Amino acid sequence: MRRDPLFLTSRRAFLKFLAQSPALAFAGQSTYKFAGRGDGAITSPEEAINVFDFEVRAQKELDPAHWGYLATGTDDDGTIRANRDGFSRFQLRPRRLVDVRKIDTTTEVLGTQWPTPIVLAPTGRQRAFHPEGEVAVARGARAGNHLQILSTVTSTGVEEVIESRGAPIWYQLYAEYDWETTRALVNRAEKAGCSAVVLTVDLQGGSNRETVKRFARLDSRDCSGCHPSAFSDYIRTKPMYDGLELAGETNFEEGLDWAFVRKLKDSTTMKVLIKGIVTGEDALLAAENGVDGVIVSNHGGRAENSTRGTIECLPEVVEAASGRVAVLIDGGFRRGTDIFKALALGADAVCVGRPYLWGLASFGQPGVEAVLDILRRELVMVMKQMGTTTIGAIGRSSVAERSV
Repeated sequence: MRRDPLFLTSRRAFLKFLAQSPALAFAGQSTYKFAGRGDGAITSPEEAINVFDFEVRAQKELDPAHWGYLATGTDDDGTIRANRDGFSRFQLRPRRLVDVRKIDTTTEVLGTQWPTPIVLAPTGRQRAFHPEGEVAVARGARAGNHLQILSTVTSTGVEEVIESRGAPIWYQLYAEYDWETTRALVNRAEKAGCSAVVLTVDLQGGSNRETVKRFARLDSRDCSGCHPSAFSDYIRTKPMYDGLELAGETNFEEGLDWAFVRKLKDSTTMKVLIKGIVTGEDALLAAENGVDGVIVSNHGGRAENSTRGTIECLPEVVEAASGRVAVLIDGGFRRGTDIFKALALGADAVCVGRPYLWGLASFGQPGVEAVLDILRRELVMVMKQMGTTTIGAIGRSSVAERSV
């Protein structure tokens, strides 16, 4: 069919306009450049429309090497992208004509009730992003009564973090070659008041983090004082290792096995979870070896470059766990809809990492609070849209999986 010349002229003019439009230039991206603010960075937490707005501000605030450490994945960062892309596999199935004037986001994890299923994932070296580091994060978590998980390589001791949080937290554990060092870390966390220990098992083969290496080359500072070249020297700069006699080589344990998991469980009265489980086979073994929970995780795309999103791993883990262990998840969660999909697929709670670090780097404690508030508001909104008034009402029928 021949097109009218006027139609063709109008169409070309429209496409030319669209090609020059900011809407197309930033399509699929998280932030926009506003008139009079060329870098697109917000200037206060209140300006943020979504959590991605803090990402732009954080990159502006941080030195290149620190930004690279925060942003990096492994190899070409393919698994970071996969974590985000995985959410598109699942579509929402809204129900209508449900009274949604009252929404209850209360959830229970390992016998403790929380006002929200949003958990702060363990991330190390937080003073690299803000002078108050983990203390500011703990205070931000306290404001919304969120569960917080503290990293082994925290830049603030567990005692001070718990005091700032005003409630028990969970302690994430990197096991060491030396069992006595590992046991000392666990004992200190338990004595401080931690209610659970989270053994991380996804870094046994190391990781090739190319992005952080490239950004480090852009940083002209002398970082040797904070980051000694030898790992054994570096780990001694972390407060959780204060006073410990580090015997021999200190590194993340490559010899981890299920016998170690049982040994860890026998050494503590805390709940024991395993972070880094991504298959049904390992979820079943976790249950059989008596752990209390698993976290479906690929270290935010920083472990192996599997190019498989954690949300894609979740269904088989939930099926294998069969309710015998708690199932949490992290990896690429940026929206209330992301959180909803994970809950619909059977997760008990969802852990976020980079978003609250973006908030921390941008504005300290207020930034952390703002990120968590945005995610919580978005979750409430999608629960209303879906006709699910409680967390328990969110189920597998709430989502459909794309056929292609």
